[in-house]
Amino acid sequence: MEIATLALAFGKSLLLALAAVLPILNPPASAPVFVNLTRELDGRTRRTLATRIGINVVLMLSGAMLIGTYVLDFFGVSIPIVRVAGGLIVAFTAWNLLYAQQVVNTDKAAMARSLVDDDNVRIQAFYPMTFPLTCGPGSISAAITVGAALHSRNWTITGANFAGGLVGMALVGLLVLLTYRYAGRLLRPLGDVGLVVFLRLSAFI
Repeated sequence: MEIATLALAFGKSLLLALAAVLPILNPPASAPVFVNLTRELDGRTRRTLATRIGINVVLMLSGAMLIGTYVLDFFGVSIPIVRVAGGLIVAFTAWNLLYAQQVVNTDKAAMARSLVDDDNVRIQAFYPMTFPLTCGPGSISAAITVGAALHSRNWTITGANFAGGLVGMALVGLLVLLTYRYAGRLLRPLGDVGLVVFLRLSAFI
């Protein structure tokens, strides 16, 4: 097997993973939610939380991509059903974000107080901050679909495909980590009104 062929398979799988998962996960759209929920946390705790969320996203997406198709086969669920269900979930979530009423400041503070200390950060970094706020059912279904598309009759090509897919999921997690870590600086110029507008536009897109 030529190295060029493996490199091509790797590159295609990397681009496929990014193109399929990144628009649905959409870290910039989740950044305003992260900023609102962590508004009262200190900088060190916020950075720790962002790092844990990024790692959790990589683990969840990689696991869904690697073993998701086998789990579906075990339960007799087809890939087209997962695609339709995932699309409906993404559309429903975006619709709720688009027409949701703005959360009052007291509610934001109450939600943020549940993440104040390090112990709670460890517990809630996965739920609800990673799942479902950042990486929801739509992203997981997209990762499963990517995993199903990476299989090949040639085991060497399959290995290169999954290597590219794993690197793609790692890049998605890194983008989530960086977006959340610097979300305050990036979104501060928008102000409160700008955050609401940005969130609505992201939900529409």
